[in-house]
Amino acid sequence: MRPEDRTNTLATVMPDAGSNLSKKAQVADMFNDIAGHYDFLNHFLSLGIDKGWRKKAIAEVAKVAPGKILDVATGTGDLAIAAASLKPDQITGIDIAEQMLEVGRKKIAGLKLDAIISLQSGDSEALPFAAGTFDAVTCAYGVRNFEHLEAGLREMYRVTRAGGKVVILEFSHPKKFPVKQLYRFYFKNILPLLGKLVSKNNRAYTYLPESVMAFPEGNVFCEMLLKCGFKNANARPLTFGITTLYTAIK
Repeated sequence: MRPEDRTNTLATVMPDAGSNLSKKAQVADMFNDIAGHYDFLNHFLSLGIDKGWRKKAIAEVAKVAPGKILDVATGTGDLAIAAASLKPDQITGIDIAEQMLEVGRKKIAGLKLDAIISLQSGDSEALPFAAGTFDAVTCAYGVRNFEHLEAGLREMYRVTRAGGKVVILEFSHPKKFPVKQLYRFYFKNILPLLGKLVSKNNRAYTYLPESVMAFPEGNVFCEMLLKCGFKNANARPLTFGITTLYTAIK
């Protein structure tokens, strides 16, 4: 265990606590297993609000007029596809779940965006790119799945150019009544049941609320970004705090 993980409870939240595999391997297996149902569930379980969240993230990316964008933990490529509206020279998506990438490649080809967007297999903690390669680095709902959170953030910092921007979307916890209570009930009871019925995966949509509850959100996560070298870290709650949009500059 890395020193940073001793104070990060997120590192101990596993898709399958009974497995001998690393968290990284478990996450890859879990997303490969649900890849065919992921997009439907993603939009259905968020009631379609996730599309608006991505638009807000891309509006932040636009502020650095990016030529090259890296989307970490890209999954099926939804955020990378949204970023194509900025007309960058190149968007690269990277993920450890090959089946998710295959779904994404088909979507990208269908939208005729394959000249701009390329998806490849890769580890967020060892990004296969030179330092300072990208004008912007994005990640939507993936950082809480990193096996070593700070290691992944440092890699995002490394591959961002000086003056470039990191934009991260992640689930968070509403603080006010009654949204807080409704959110917790939905996340702990309704979402796992619906996710299991559709995906046939017993753990994927139980792991999701567990990992969200363990995530170091808000100012705590901003402090982690600063610790990893970024400047001007900011947390902007969206939709009553259901999700948070994080931004920072290198």
